[in-house]
Amino acid sequence: MSGSVSGPLKAAPEAAPPGGTPPLAERILYRSGRFIVVNKLIGEASEEAPGMKDLPALLRETTGEGPWFAVNRLDVPVSGCALLAQTGEALAQAHEQFRLGLVEKRYWAITEMPEDPEAIPERGELIHWIAEDSRRNRSRAFDEKAPGRKRAELRYRVAGRGDSSLFLEIELITGRRHQIRAQLETLGLHIRGDLKYGARRSEKRGGIRLHAYSLGFLDAVPVRAAAPPPLMDRLWEAAAAVLTPT
Repeated sequence: MSGSVSGPLKAAPEAAPPGGTPPLAERILYRSGRFIVVNKLIGEASEEAPGMKDLPALLRETTGEGPWFAVNRLDVPVSGCALLAQTGEALAQAHEQFRLGLVEKRYWAITEMPEDPEAIPERGELIHWIAEDSRRNRSRAFDEKAPGRKRAELRYRVAGRGDSSLFLEIELITGRRHQIRAQLETLGLHIRGDLKYGARRSEKRGGIRLHAYSLGFLDAVPVRAAAPPPLMDRLWEAAAAVLTPT
C-alpha cells in the first residue's frame, strides 16, 4: 500500500522492504518550506528525547536541515502522521490551527474483542473530561467536569471485525494526552498491546495498534496527508481492507 497527499509533493511508498524497516526518507509524506509530515514508526519519539530515536534528530540527519519542532505529539507506542514545523512562526501558526479546530485528525485502531461486541454502538461520539496522572503517565476519562480536567471529544465508527478484534476509524476532535486510549477504555474497548489501558497482552513487535492514518491542515494550500502503518502485517491488512476509503 502507498501513502497519499494533496499538496506540492507526492508521497513516497510506504511498504517496508522485506525483513526491514522503511528509512525515514521513504516515510516523508509531505514537505514544504514550513512543514513536514512523516509516517512515524512505533518507538520513535515525536519530539526531542535524549536516549531515544526522535523525529527532530532523525530529520536533521536525513535532510541536513533543522531545527524541527513537533506540532502533534504522537505517543511513542503509536505510529502514523506526525507533523513538524521548520520555523517558530510555522509552529505558532500550526498550534493556532489546532486550537481553532481547523486540523482534521483521523486514526485507525484495532481493539481486543469486547465481552459483548453487540453492545458497542456501530457509530458514536464520546465526550469526557480528561484528568492526567503524570506520576503514572496515564490519563483517565470522566463524565463530569471538575477542576484540572480538560474536555475531550472524538467520533468513532466500527468498520469491521476479525476473529478476535474490532477495527475502528476515529476522528479526533480535541487532542488530549492519551485521549483515544482513555476514552475507548470507558466503552470497555482496549487497543491491542495497550497494557496501560487494559489490554490483556502486549504485541510481539511492541507498541500498540493505534495509527494516525491522516492529517489535514493548512499550509500555503490545504494539505491532507494519509498513509497506512509503515510496518504492515496480516492484522493491519485485514483492518485496512475495511478502513481504507474507497
